[in-house]
Order: sequence, then C-alpha cells, then structure tokens
Amino acid sequence: MLTIEKLPDKVLLNIFSYLTHREICRMATVCRRWRMVAYDTKLWTHVSLRPEISGLHVSSLESLLALISIRFGPSLRYIELPIELITHTVLHELAAKCPNLTHMLLDFSTAMQLHDFSEMQAFPTKLRYLCICLSEVIFMEGFMRKIYNFINGLEILHLIGTYEKVEEEEEEIYEVINVHKLKSATPNLRVINLYGINFVDDSHIDAFSSNCIQLECLAVNFCNKVTGSTMKTLFQRSRRLTCLLMNGCSLRSDYVMQVEWEKSSVQELDLTATDLSTECLIDMLTRIPNLRFLSAGQINGFNDSVLKAWVEAGTARNLVALDVDSSDNLSDEALHRFLSRHGSQLHGLVLGGMPHITDQLWQSVLQLLNNAKILIMGTQERLGINIHVDQLMDGIANSCPNLERLELRWDPENLRFSDKSQKAIDILRVKCLKLKCLVLSDGRYYEIVKANFERADRTTVVRTSTNCRVSNYYLLSNYNDLIFN
Repeated sequence: MLTIEKLPDKVLLNIFSYLTHREICRMATVCRRWRMVAYDTKLWTHVSLRPEISGLHVSSLESLLALISIRFGPSLRYIELPIELITHTVLHELAAKCPNLTHMLLDFSTAMQLHDFSEMQAFPTKLRYLCICLSEVIFMEGFMRKIYNFINGLEILHLIGTYEKVEEEEEEIYEVINVHKLKSATPNLRVINLYGINFVDDSHIDAFSSNCIQLECLAVNFCNKVTGSTMKTLFQRSRRLTCLLMNGCSLRSDYVMQVEWEKSSVQELDLTATDLSTECLIDMLTRIPNLRFLSAGQINGFNDSVLKAWVEAGTARNLVALDVDSSDNLSDEALHRFLSRHGSQLHGLVLGGMPHITDQLWQSVLQLLNNAKILIMGTQERLGINIHVDQLMDGIANSCPNLERLELRWDPENLRFSDKSQKAIDILRVKCLKLKCLVLSDGRYYEIVKANFERADRTTVVRTSTNCRVSNYYLLSNYNDLIFN
C-alpha cells in the first residue's frame, strides 16, 4: 500500500507548494525529511513577513538575515517587509543574496520613526514592482534619496496612503514623500497607483506625466485633492495611456471637458463618485472612440440622456464592462434599451445599489448577456417587493455559461425561494463551471447555496457580502499589475 512516506521528494514538494508558509513551517516539524523538503528554496519565491496580513512573523533581524542567506537566496522573487524589518542591513543582504528579486513591498504605514539609513550603500537593482505603504507623519526623504539610483528600472509603482484610516476631524496633512524627485528616478514606469493619499493633487500627476513617457495606467483612486486641472496635459504627453482610474476624486466638469478625448488612447475609465455633470458625461462619452471599460456609479448626473447620447454617438461599440452602481437617475427602460443594443458584447455588468432595478429587468435582459463573466445585482436596502431568486438563478445558469463572478446584494428578507431551490442551484453549479465566486448576503438562502456547493466539493465559491465584494476591476488589462496587499 502506498503511504505518504513512500512519496518521492518531488511529489511532496508539489504538495507543499499549495500550502501557506505558516503551514509549511508546521510541516517542517514533522520529521527530518519533511524539514528538508519544506526548506527547499522553490517554496520560498514569494514571501510575506507581515504577520497581520497572513504573513510570517520573524522574531529578530538576525533570524531574517539567516533566512535570506539560507532559505530565500536566488529563488526569491517577491517579498513584503514591515517597518521593523526595513533596515539598511536587511536591504544590503537582499541586494547581495537575492539577485532575482523583482517585486518588493515596504510597509511604513505604522511607523512612528524610521531606522537610520545613513550607511545604506546597496539596494535590490532588478526591481520591476515597488509598493510603499506610507505613514501619515513620517517623512520618507531620508530613505528615498538612498534608493533613487537603484530603482530606475521600475515599471510598476504603488504608493499607498492612509485613506482608510482617516478620522472625521481635520488633521494637518504632510507631504511625506517627494513625488517630484521620485518621478525623476523612475522614467520607465508603465503603471502608477497612488491610492488614498491625502496630499496628492494635480501637480503630482503633472510631474509623473512629464517624465514617464511609457505610462499605460494611472490610478489615483480616493485622492480627493485631484480636480483634473492637468488631465488635458496628461493625455497630450502620455500617448500610451489607456487606463485612468479616478474613483472618489474631486473632478471638475470644466477641466474634464477640456481634454481632447477624441485624440486619446484611453480605453478604461473609472469616474465613480466624482460628481460630474450630465453635460460633461455626454461630452466625454461621445468623444472617446475606443472605450472598453467604464465605471461611473454614484454620479447624479449619469441619467437616461447620457445613455441615449452615448448610444446615438456609436462610441459604446467596443464596451465590454459597465458599472453604474447606485445610479438612481437611470430608469429601467433606458437600461433595457441600452442592453438590448450592447448587452451581448458585455463581459461585466454592475447594476447594484438601485432599488428600482429588480429581478424583472434582469430576467428580461439575461438572454442578451451570453458573454458575461461578472454580474452584480441588487441593493442592501429593504424593498417593498420580493425577489424570486429561483427563477433568477435558473435564468443566469441558462444564459451565462462563461460566468466567473456573481454578486446578489439583496437583503435576505426580500429573497423568495421554494423547496425546489436546490434544483435551480444545481443547474447554476453544473452549467457555470467557470464560477469562482458567488457572493450573497448572510441568511437562510446563503446557507442553502453554500451547502449545495460544498457537497460538490467547491468549498471556496460561495461567500458572504460581509467579507467579499465583486468588481469589474478583474477585467482591467492591467489588473495583475494593480494588485497590492
């Protein structure tokens, strides 16, 4: 009889590759052979040392230096370091012992004081991806000026602010990193993500566009000082810019209308919660020739006349993803007309957060959404009507064979289902074999669906809206480059 002791090392190594590093470390305590397999450098190519974000806890700098030398070595490609492990000694060792390190995350977000970097003489030189989580109060220039000479090969830069930690009362805002110096050191950037940084404004966008001629994707989500005053110049300089994400920015309609959209290469646009006017939205959408991805939820100005003008201009012909979440000024009639024209080309559709968009509209357009990979529907508001979820699931299963992600946000009290619900869920599970994620509000129906998928050994598919949300962002061409932890 074949037992686990008789498995070859190569097979054990493959099994271990599916485990987290915490689990691998536990496996190393089983026996000498498993310890040897667990410490194989092939298992340590991507390492997080941030224990609060599912990473390993390293008790001392000495332990980390030993790991870098013995366990990581040339195999290491990606590493995440918390503030207490970001020292010149560690960075020297990574530069010397890990020549293939291309992705690095440095988390300064909890810092109250930086280590002394005055003696730092080396830094990894092959980095393509650098993510820096900023502190609200610690100025980074002492560290940054030591690495400028080593990062001119960077292609992807993430600067992560403290947007999610901001409290209600107004506090003094510090420009903790010098973007104008940073842009001079990084001329080869393709992707720039400035997320939730409270000091970033239009001058910083202008600075990057003046030096980064390769720029393809710029994300400034939740940088609320950005008004769009330099957008015209941005597109004039960055001819390769195809993706612009500005969720939660303070865009002014007059600045946006000054952009020469018809000459731009932009294909992916996020304007969520930007308060642009109806006139501005019509002007922009009718002039962008090749728009593929649009997120324009939570905008009062996005109404029926915008959809009508967009269809008549013919500039929605290449659209594959549309998000109009919480657009209360869109009627179901206008949406039905738009989807009758363009539904078959859509891979992603978000019509959540609108109480007047019920299962009736979805049932009437599902047969048009035969290429859909992502669908989001429903609102968390308690409705005065019921949602017949069995028929809806049956319609989705029969109309959307390529579906990968589905979210139903309706309150559990509004979902009506019968004793025969299992049949509709079975059909969905069997026909939508590519389904990776099904998000439901926690309640009785969620429990029924979860149990059904678990019986079929698809344990990770069904999730609650408490800990998971679906987004069209999965369809962005630079999605993998935009991910940060």
